[in-house]
Amino acid sequence: MVSLRTFVVTALVAVASAKSAVIDLVPSNFDDVVLKSGKPTLVKFFAPWCGHCKNLAPVYEELATGYEHANDKVQIAKVDADAERSLGKRFGIQGFPTLKWFDGVSDTPHEYSGARSLDDLASFVEQKSMVKIRKKWSAPSAVQMLNDVSFVEQVGGEQGVLVAFTAPWCTHCKSLAPEWEKAADDYKHDKSVLIAKVDCEAPNSKVLAKKQGINSYPTIKWFPAGSTVGEPYEGPRTETGILAFVNEKAGLHRTVGGGLDHVAGTLASLDSLVVKLTGGSTFSDVLAQAKAESSKLSADVQKKSAEYYVRVLTKLGENHEYAKKELARLQGMLAKGELASEKRDELTIKANILKKFEEVKIAAGETVKNIIDKATEAKDATAEKAQAAKEAAEKKAAEIKEEL
Repeated sequence: MVSLRTFVVTALVAVASAKSAVIDLVPSNFDDVVLKSGKPTLVKFFAPWCGHCKNLAPVYEELATGYEHANDKVQIAKVDADAERSLGKRFGIQGFPTLKWFDGVSDTPHEYSGARSLDDLASFVEQKSMVKIRKKWSAPSAVQMLNDVSFVEQVGGEQGVLVAFTAPWCTHCKSLAPEWEKAADDYKHDKSVLIAKVDCEAPNSKVLAKKQGINSYPTIKWFPAGSTVGEPYEGPRTETGILAFVNEKAGLHRTVGGGLDHVAGTLASLDSLVVKLTGGSTFSDVLAQAKAESSKLSADVQKKSAEYYVRVLTKLGENHEYAKKELARLQGMLAKGELASEKRDELTIKANILKKFEEVKIAAGETVKNIIDKATEAKDATAEKAQAAKEAAEKKAAEIKEEL
């Protein structure tokens, strides 16, 4: 006899499964649903005990819900590869979660290696299937709202804070809002900067607005790290203008869209040591100086960059083509995309540093070429002078002979 508890648990599981928009796949239905249906399908191979799989589950469910309206054009499915090991083995699953895209035509899938946010997954599915997700979602805002209390907690600490003092009815504030969101999103991974906003009409912000002397909207102020004295921002109220200002004030290198510029991660003190390689200094000498310079740095970001300079110098001592080959590898990864923001930053910084080594190498090559060219020119000029002197002597001899 089935106990009441077993019946209830079974019923709850059935209801939960019925509500899921994600298609469950097993060996008996996999081919029919994925390979023979003609529909492109994103398949998640997971294991119930996997922590990363548990984190992905609600995001994946939301993705599937967003594509329910187009289930005749694209499918979102999953395989418990721990229970259905034959499917995991069939498609070479070696870690969890693994996401594979089946185009509905071929049985050879493309493995998804991008970030696992809803935004990134939806963009990938849309790109592959040409079907847009219907269910819209509001991504968490990177702008931090401040009030009388939280302003005191955030401003004056280790972060530089750019604050927009606004009012709900203000037309200019409404125009600023999307640009402010973009800038905040660009800096969301930079621990040294915070993009914030204050609703000066809110009851819990009026004391702050009065203390800051806010009498027009929007008023934008920059509070440097460690300071509670604000500096007015009067530049363009655009993502580009805001980034230019914050980059200068905070010593950052963000570009529109959240990327990094070509200088990010490079250190002038280390670059000057790299140049010494063209002046006769040995790798061991420059490496020792680089290690000494690295030990002087205290900021985490600078120290990581310095350590990478040291690593590259060490590798170049073993293989003089290392910088060139590694740069090509990283540029290839960056060109493919599908990278989480933090990983993209890391690779961009490494590529920027490697370019410094390659620039020095190219410059050294040009210098050697110039020296050779000048030597050749000098040799040619000397030969021309010798020939001219010879011809002059022969002419003079002929004239003397003729006189005789």
